[in-house]
Amino acid sequence: MSTGSTTRRHFLQASSAVGASLLLTGTRASGRVIGANDRVRMAIIGVNSRGKAHIDGFGRMKDVDLAYIVDADENVLAKTMSSVDKATGGNHNCKTETDIRKVLEDPSIDAISIATPNHWHSLMTIWGAQHGKHVYVEKPMSHDIAEGRVAVAAQEKYGVVIQHGTQRRSDAGIAGLHEALQDGRLPKVKIAYGYACKPRRGIGFKQPSTPPSNLHWDLWKGPAVIDEYHANLVPYNWHWFWPTGNGELNNQGTHQLDVARWALDPELTHPVRAMAIGGRFAWDDQGETPNTMYGIAEYPNGQYLMFNVRNWEHKNYKMEVTNEYYLEDGSLIVGEGRYKIRRPGSSEFEPLDLPRGKVTPGGNWRAFISAVKAGDPSMANGNVHDAHNACVVGHVINNSYRLGEEVPFDEKAVKFGDNADAAEHFLRLHEMLKKDGGLTHDANYTVGPWLQFDPETERFVGDHADEANVLVKDRNNTGFEVPSVENV
Repeated sequence: MSTGSTTRRHFLQASSAVGASLLLTGTRASGRVIGANDRVRMAIIGVNSRGKAHIDGFGRMKDVDLAYIVDADENVLAKTMSSVDKATGGNHNCKTETDIRKVLEDPSIDAISIATPNHWHSLMTIWGAQHGKHVYVEKPMSHDIAEGRVAVAAQEKYGVVIQHGTQRRSDAGIAGLHEALQDGRLPKVKIAYGYACKPRRGIGFKQPSTPPSNLHWDLWKGPAVIDEYHANLVPYNWHWFWPTGNGELNNQGTHQLDVARWALDPELTHPVRAMAIGGRFAWDDQGETPNTMYGIAEYPNGQYLMFNVRNWEHKNYKMEVTNEYYLEDGSLIVGEGRYKIRRPGSSEFEPLDLPRGKVTPGGNWRAFISAVKAGDPSMANGNVHDAHNACVVGHVINNSYRLGEEVPFDEKAVKFGDNADAAEHFLRLHEMLKKDGGLTHDANYTVGPWLQFDPETERFVGDHADEANVLVKDRNNTGFEVPSVENV
């Protein structure tokens, strides 16, 4: 496990900034000033999966130069150059590199785009900011709570643009609904609900082995403390191991978590308590993260965020990657971009026509480039603060699950007190797993404790605080330490 026995206090004492050759002095990095007519020179980092979309999105822009393709796998780099040729029509002078640190030292690079495994996201974002590079970073921006806060501090100190890879932030239809929920045109949200229910498969078991010669294993690991290489880590299944991934909740779910949190009162940052119940059912494999989860988080003003993960494709499985909005007057809003509302007392949904909201136009790729050219971090659709707040609620829910205990599969496995809404949504999931999944008392739930969280200090308090605060910050490998807020 990546947590070890390191507490956040130990982390703040022991972590150091990156090596002197990579650090800039002063209060703001001196990146190149980019004029409106200049071309933005970019490095795309991590290109075996989502990075291909980054190459296509940025590579097709006439005012963007793809200067570097970066990956720890030499074979991936070789294959990827054909994608660069296609995206740019062969009109490029793009180099390949395995080590991001060498790219950051190139003063001609204006921006980096990060699509690596999750455990690298924050450190690369921080390093980029320290070197005056604007950053587009895939979701989730952080692998743990503490490093996300450092990424926020880095943006604030160095003034670069940081945009989170949550494309729904570029959807003016979604923005329009949230503006109406927050300015009084619609009743206030009582529960913002998200679903990340898309089919996955079990991953079986892979024994420890020697990394392939084409993979720079130390560079792939980077900050993640991993005992041994095994083939279920590279290239994709790292998602389902805690030292490298965050499970489906902060994988696909980061999009829907961000939308759900966006719908709450805008002054809110983090929840004050959260819990999770779920399991990794049916697959009997090597993965650690749940394939089924119900999570709930309460915010200081009494609003709730609830979430449902279902990756296990049981009988009558329904793929759901969406959000729902339960309003204080009893209305329910469904849809994405084009919404329908069911009013109190009605059984029918009707169209909900709203003006489109304010976003930087052009979609997620163009919005980032526009913000970079304007030198305006506020233009990012999904800025560093939005990214951090969305990631933290997922981390807090996940941390409850990670501290959970196994109990028999039963509708009484968890108690929600007088929260009838929470009980109703959990029982809906439970009945589905029992009826369509065929689960019985022979199966077990993992039931996490209610964790109390302080939004100001971003630390756990109350019962279970000591063990929960161990999960606030992962240990890091030497040479790949995430710096403290004070040392960023």
